[in-house]
Amino acid sequence: MNQNYNEYYQSCITYAQTFEEKDDIELQFINAQGDIVASSYGVWAGESPSTEEIRQAMSLREIRVFCDPDPNTGERIMAVSSPMIYSNGEVIGVLRYVISTRLMDRQILQVALVALAALLLVVAVALIGSSYYIHSILVPVDEITEKAQRIAGGAYGIQIQSKYDDEIGELADTINELSAKISQNEKMQNEFISSLSHELRTPLTAITGWSETLLAEDSLSADTRRGMRIISGEAKRLTEMVVELLEFTRIQGDNMTLDVAPTDIRSEFEDTVYMYGSRLSQDGITLEYLDNDEYIPEISCDSKRLRQVFLNILDNAAKHGGDGKRIDASIHYENSTVVVRIRDYGCGIPEDELPLVKKKFYKGSSKARGTGIGLAVCEEIVELHGGELILENAAGGGTLVTVCLPAAQ
Repeated sequence: MNQNYNEYYQSCITYAQTFEEKDDIELQFINAQGDIVASSYGVWAGESPSTEEIRQAMSLREIRVFCDPDPNTGERIMAVSSPMIYSNGEVIGVLRYVISTRLMDRQILQVALVALAALLLVVAVALIGSSYYIHSILVPVDEITEKAQRIAGGAYGIQIQSKYDDEIGELADTINELSAKISQNEKMQNEFISSLSHELRTPLTAITGWSETLLAEDSLSADTRRGMRIISGEAKRLTEMVVELLEFTRIQGDNMTLDVAPTDIRSEFEDTVYMYGSRLSQDGITLEYLDNDEYIPEISCDSKRLRQVFLNILDNAAKHGGDGKRIDASIHYENSTVVVRIRDYGCGIPEDELPLVKKKFYKGSSKARGTGIGLAVCEEIVELHGGELILENAAGGGTLVTVCLPAAQ
């Protein structure tokens, strides 16, 4: 306060010139006209700064900050301008601290690179961890799921290769044990059905034979003859069930074989339709064969097995769609495939039961008598021929069964 104007002005110049931290920060003394009078960097040879904070500091008489590219050099800087006010209130200039942000930008870049490296490291760890998780958890779970689905589909006895000692290994061992027990029970069931079927065939053959012999007698009373017809019919029905059970046990034991030979499939189908049609006519059901002049080639097949398929489908149509009193049957040659269609005009199959009707022992809501394995046997025979058995509800009511058999074997 005891300095005169010139001394005060000179002290500002001296302070700028002797600034001790000049290696890191430049200190400038700028007069009221905006010209640099002194700098901690030595003799000033450049242009006077023109940043806005200088003018604001002198006009507002307070410290102002600037952080942007220098208008003169284009270099990014940080500057702080403090007004120098003499005792009489006159602003004689500003002391201005200036630093390049190059170092700061480099430090920010380094921090950003370190952060990026850390992020990449975290991502790498996450990827490695997820890969390990997939390998150690999802892969064995997928394998177990696939084997469990095969077991659920009837492939009893298959085993999961257990390579784990954790909970997944315990699950695999449990499923293996379950599969083995189901396979054993299935084998016992098939052996029992096969044995029982063979045991039933002998007495049923005798019953059928003697009932037909007795029906040939003219001396039977009307009531006795009626009773014998019932006995004969039921014996035949039981014999058909026994045959179905025997076929089923062959399928379950993978013992079903085909006696394949070139066959006139149209002739086989027509014979089956005409033979079964006379039987259906006795029940008031019309079996209409939709004849055509299409060329249908011979195919390599087991004619006996396919006739069994056709008879079973026709029998199902009579049992479950007989209320419509009509069954349509046709055979065509389409895209190198022999296509047999049999349609009844009954009430059809409930939509929720369509995917299940070909499963063994499934009868659904039907009240018709039977074992529920006829369609399962038919599908197995058709698939052994490389074909496909399709069940669907026909437009306008009733059920449509389609048998597709490849002509080229």
